[in-house]
Parts: sequence; structure tokens; C-alpha cells
Amino acid sequence: MFKYFKENFYLKAFAFTKVPHLFHAGPQIVALEKNSVTIRFPYQRRNLNHLGSMYFGTLCMGADAAGGILAQRLLDEIPKSKGKGSLIFKDFQAKFLKRAMGPTEFVCSDGEKIRDLVARAVESHERVECPVIVKAYVPQLESDPVAEFILTLSIKVKSS
Repeated sequence: MFKYFKENFYLKAFAFTKVPHLFHAGPQIVALEKNSVTIRFPYQRRNLNHLGSMYFGTLCMGADAAGGILAQRLLDEIPKSKGKGSLIFKDFQAKFLKRAMGPTEFVCSDGEKIRDLVARAVESHERVECPVIVKAYVPQLESDPVAEFILTLSIKVKSS
């Protein structure tokens, strides 16, 4: 239950202060490894559409959170002497494959690619970009993804 307490606290605090819609959606980090993250969004009324499936806006928010959390962790590890990093998503592609009819998990396994991107940004102090893939699953119902996302992650590290 408390395995990712610190990370979930950080996610909730960030969402509460910076992205209130994310806070109200109730995301929870359920797995966090060096190269991957899994975030679960609850199957609750505020996250559903009129058909009773996960609202596409919530699905997009999940992809954004999963794609950004690995990058933000790496940016937070940059020594202050090398600068301060910021991230944004430049574009967003989505394929909605099936209706998400349960708690939905968003998985991003592009940690190695993101790590290389952050290293390039630290070196060059220029804006660098790469596509990040996030897949959404409803593990209680099936093992196939219900949605697939490609987000272009854009990072810049400004020298201090």
C-alpha cells in the first residue's frame, strides 16, 4: 500500500498545485522502475463519459502523466550546477482501441530513451525532442491495450 508513498505524494502535490484536473482524477503510481512507470486511474464517476467508460480526456491525462513522470524524475536529478530542466509535450497522437470499462493503467517503458534525451539536453542546453509511447490497459478485464498514445516529449535545460 505504501510502496510508492513518496512518489505518490509528489504526484498528488504537483497535481494539486499545478494541474487540478489531474488531482481530481485520482491517479496513483502502482509501479516505478528505472525505465518504466505504471499509473492507475480509478474507475469512478468523475472519470467516466456518458456511456460508462473512461472519458477520453481522462485517458489523455493518464498518457500525459505516465509519459511525463519518468522525464520529471530525471530532470529533478540534474545537479543545480548544470541547470534547471523543464518539459512539455509538443504533440499528441492517440488510438482508442476499446472502451476502458474499469480502473485503467497507463504504462510508459521508454525510460532509457528519456534518459538519453535528458543527457542530450544537459549537454547542449538546447531544446531536444523524442516520441514517447504510452499504452493504456484495463487489467481486470483483458491483457490487450485499450488505447495507445505517442507523445513528443520536448525538454530544455537552462544553465544556471
